[in-house]
Amino acid sequence: MSRGAQSLEDAELLALLLCTGQPGKPVAELARDLLTEFGSVSATLAAPWEQLRRRSGIGQAKFALLQAVRELAKRASAEALRDRPLVPDSESTRQFLVTHLGGLQQEVFAVMFLDTRHRLIRFEQLFTGSLTQTSVYPREVARRALQLNAAAVIAAHNHPSGTAEPSRADQLLTNQLRRSLEVLDIRLLDHLIVAGERTLPAGEA
Repeated sequence: MSRGAQSLEDAELLALLLCTGQPGKPVAELARDLLTEFGSVSATLAAPWEQLRRRSGIGQAKFALLQAVRELAKRASAEALRDRPLVPDSESTRQFLVTHLGGLQQEVFAVMFLDTRHRLIRFEQLFTGSLTQTSVYPREVARRALQLNAAAVIAAHNHPSGTAEPSRADQLLTNQLRRSLEVLDIRLLDHLIVAGERTLPAGEA
């Protein structure tokens, strides 16, 4: 209370959230073990029940709490962006995408739909794939942008492997998205890769 939550380390914050450990394993140790196993705070919060249920000290109630915290963080970050113009390489945009995509264990393609002043209209996960790939249909992105009356978009997808470098397929997809959108007078501001806590352009938008 005297120093504030910002003074705590990741494991300490997670321990406060979990509240209790188990016999022989204090909650602080349980929190450190989770962060070590999953690699980051975002990955821990996004960990599926199938993995967490195998760990002693994590029941359905704690899993539900982790999911609720992650969802609240996502909604709070979206609220913060609705009233301000977005720049693709800004810290707020980067943090938003890391919060939504950084800890996922399967590849997801998502889009930030923006108005004429580049304020967030809606963020949607449009396509979901396996651990390594997903199928993206640029026409579907363009169709959804028209439905939402978006003037611009920021596309993003995650690399669950943690490798941020764009592949040739990422670069080709960027070009396809740009061509599909520009005929409708909708700007592709950027296509970003999210790998854990890092972001990197997937190609020239």
